[in-house]
Amino acid sequence: MNRVALVEDQQRLSALLVKALLNAGIETDTFDQMEPASLAAGNNVYAVLVIDRGLPDGDGLDLVRRLRAASIRTPCLMLTARDALHDRVEGLESGADDYLTKPFSMDEFVARVRALMRRPPTLQSLTPEFGDTQIRPAEGCMTCGSETVTLAPAELQIMVVLIRAGGTTVRRSALEVAAWGLGEAVTPNALDVAMHRLKRKLVAINSTLQIVNARGYGYALRFLPLST
Repeated sequence: MNRVALVEDQQRLSALLVKALLNAGIETDTFDQMEPASLAAGNNVYAVLVIDRGLPDGDGLDLVRRLRAASIRTPCLMLTARDALHDRVEGLESGADDYLTKPFSMDEFVARVRALMRRPPTLQSLTPEFGDTQIRPAEGCMTCGSETVTLAPAELQIMVVLIRAGGTTVRRSALEVAAWGLGEAVTPNALDVAMHRLKRKLVAINSTLQIVNARGYGYALRFLPLST
């Protein structure tokens, strides 16, 4: 999934971080406390967790420890105003993968997140491809050979998940979370409408892929049958 969970209680900073990630083609679910973030991290697959240490309901490191104890190995970037060496060491020893001290530039923040997206257990290309079709999240488009088509944000996230699934069927609920996150109300047919548009866009770029509906379960990418 090309989606990040951000746990940050400062609304202005949270908005800036979400905007910076969105400009890089990365969608974000935001949380301002540990409890809802912990529940979401346990029920959804995120590419990276970004967690502030100073949260209203405790130290963000406690959340990291809890997730690691539950065998959730999603790469984690800690944000903190503490720049002492022992604080950084404590964070890394608690299970964090990287540590960024405030204040920091948005460019560095995005670079750190993207670097973590390349780490196990989410060792995945930032431009995922399957067959002859490639997704370029930072550019918001899908390509096949020399043909390119623009994707809306929800369409982009859906295609990233389908491409990375490599032809296996993805549940409707997983696609809806990838496209619209946990905090946005989704109409019952929103996913079907998005899929209809994506089917047309695959045809427009002459892709050999098609989107197949496994009724009652989800969607998958399949190769078009060879013409005789």
